[in-house]
Amino acid sequence: MIIFSNRTIGLDQRGAAVIELALIAPILAVMIIGVVDMSNGYSRKLALEQGSQRAIEKVMQTTEVDTVEGTLKSEAVCQVNGMNEDGTCRSAPITTSNVTVTYRLECKDASAAITSQTSTDSTTFDNYTCPSGTLKEARYIEVSVTDKYTPVFPIHFGGFNSGDGTYHISAAAGMRTQ
Repeated sequence: MIIFSNRTIGLDQRGAAVIELALIAPILAVMIIGVVDMSNGYSRKLALEQGSQRAIEKVMQTTEVDTVEGTLKSEAVCQVNGMNEDGTCRSAPITTSNVTVTYRLECKDASAAITSQTSTDSTTFDNYTCPSGTLKEARYIEVSVTDKYTPVFPIHFGGFNSGDGTYHISAAAGMRTQ
């Protein structure tokens, strides 16, 4: 016959590690899943940045059979989505409607004041001119790519809520053309 006293029960450590693990395991699991989720979202953001940068590089090389805007849009889509086995661009997850091409004209006068005009239409932009007395004129082109990332766990911190349960991500790249 075994007799337990209050003193021996209080000193018994058997099972303590299991109880501690049971308390901590859910917290660790949520943290690990959160890190993986954030990594996936960041990877998606990097893909958008890389796509926009490569589109700018491509347009510097050639526009061949399409307009500058068309080349930028199709190249950004191809870079973000990847290619099929037959060499064509995949059609998802983004399309050319996710890509915006912006043209900007900056004019700097004698007092160093800079005025700028922007357009998403190249035909309208070609008609932009700087006023007389302009010392420096610079033309820029920028490609912006947008997408939505759906997290595995739609837990939004800091009051962030896009309304549709996704994170809206975007990237842009540009260059001076003149």
